[in-house]
Amino acid sequence: MNAPNKSGWKPAMEVAEDGMHNGPATTTGNRALMLEEPLLFEIGHAETTGVDLPEIDENAPNRLGGFERSEPIGLVGLTEPETVRHYTRLSRQNYGIDLGFFPLGSCTMKHNPRLNEKLARLPGFADIHPLAPQQTVQGALQVIEELGEWLMKLTGMPGVAMSPKAGAHGELCGILAIRAAHVARGDAREVVLVPESAHGTNPATAAFAGYRVEDIPATEEGRVDVEKLKARLGPDVAGVMITNPNTCGLFEKDFRTIADAVHEAGGYVYCDGANFNAIVGRVRPGDLGVDAMHINLHKTFSTPHGGGGPGSGPVVFSEALAPFAPLPFVKKEPGSGSGSGGDSYYLVEEENREERGPSFGRMTAFHGQMGMFTRALTYMLSHGADGLKQVAEDAVLNANYILRSMEDILHAPFADSGPCMHEVLFGDRDFEGDLSTLDLAKGLIDEGFHPMTVYFPLVVHGAMLVEPTETESKANLDQFITALRSVVERAKAGDQTLRQAPYYAPRRRLDETTAARKPKLSWTEEA
Repeated sequence: MNAPNKSGWKPAMEVAEDGMHNGPATTTGNRALMLEEPLLFEIGHAETTGVDLPEIDENAPNRLGGFERSEPIGLVGLTEPETVRHYTRLSRQNYGIDLGFFPLGSCTMKHNPRLNEKLARLPGFADIHPLAPQQTVQGALQVIEELGEWLMKLTGMPGVAMSPKAGAHGELCGILAIRAAHVARGDAREVVLVPESAHGTNPATAAFAGYRVEDIPATEEGRVDVEKLKARLGPDVAGVMITNPNTCGLFEKDFRTIADAVHEAGGYVYCDGANFNAIVGRVRPGDLGVDAMHINLHKTFSTPHGGGGPGSGPVVFSEALAPFAPLPFVKKEPGSGSGSGGDSYYLVEEENREERGPSFGRMTAFHGQMGMFTRALTYMLSHGADGLKQVAEDAVLNANYILRSMEDILHAPFADSGPCMHEVLFGDRDFEGDLSTLDLAKGLIDEGFHPMTVYFPLVVHGAMLVEPTETESKANLDQFITALRSVVERAKAGDQTLRQAPYYAPRRRLDETTAARKPKLSWTEEA
């Protein structure tokens, strides 16, 4: 937030020379209900507190074991109204999926059904502890086991690991299983092939696992160049990591051919399943020759988007890799307990790992994310197999609607490659002068829309990746298309006012280069 100056609050925005600001700057910096305020450190004082605390007994025994604070912590004291108002005002400046359309390509930002939230908040799930005795959490273990069964059936894969806590964590899980399989047969390989159209985390994951990454180029139609991939296969290639549908929004129609070639060369096929949302219920990756694939539960099964904490990235495995999957895993004992249907469930741990085979070990201390499991299974059960199929069909329909509504005015490099899948890729080829994708994205903010993903993937200049998801109505898409066409027309006409957009957001355009190179990560009192 802006800090106060000697004459009062600093204005949120000065009047723009082009007249696009809606009125003059105010004395307070407030604009109607969009309220300004200084930082928390400037509101409160470190020597005060907003609550009454008991006096400290200086003669009481010290229970901190030498870890007592040696200097003041420096946190400010605030009253309850100051605290509540501060965070409420911040929330009014935030954009979220409950406020409007999130067209972020590759991220799959879709509505989270409230039914899922209600089930996840049941005390038996929400209050569960990872160290609770297994006989006291039979329902939770049943949820994990049943969700895993759904994932195996939907993908056509015989093994599943539920412990990875995010998509990239799942990628690492799959690659470590591939490494373990090679080590088990005494075949040390050091190269993983990653096509240009793969997700950016794929090469990072392979490198983190100790592999040397080599790129495979894409064809002009935006798919893997199969012949160049085949030419690179050899005894040093451990496997290939392919995103399907890929990041250009296209289905890799030669996937089975690629998988057969990789297997013949002694490698394994890792499929990035982040885009499973586009094919769930329509295509089983196991039928395409996939050996390992992570599934982002938030993308396909509508759990809250990761946010650095509550994510979940289960991994499904082929018969060849299933023995190397991580521990623990849930095992069901039919008719041997007091759970649903008289079954019992328990976690297979390190000491009895022979029940599956030569696992590479553990991915995490505790087993998965209970809140995400509950939400995902609720989503599956409420939709059913036919409903999940419709999820994919509607996601693809919405993306193609945007493609065909924009291709006459916005460069769509792969429009002739056939229908797109759940996301559509545009470029800034026809913009006039020095206007860029960034200017268009900032202009969309003034129209009330969160911008799409920009400058990714790198295979298209000035890339704009749009993913509408299946949860947006035609009316919402029409409104977005109208706004996008308006901003594109301005960019193609060389409208220089876009270089200063956004005009109506709580903050004007930031200097992102300086912010990245010279970040100020802590508050300091200025003179």
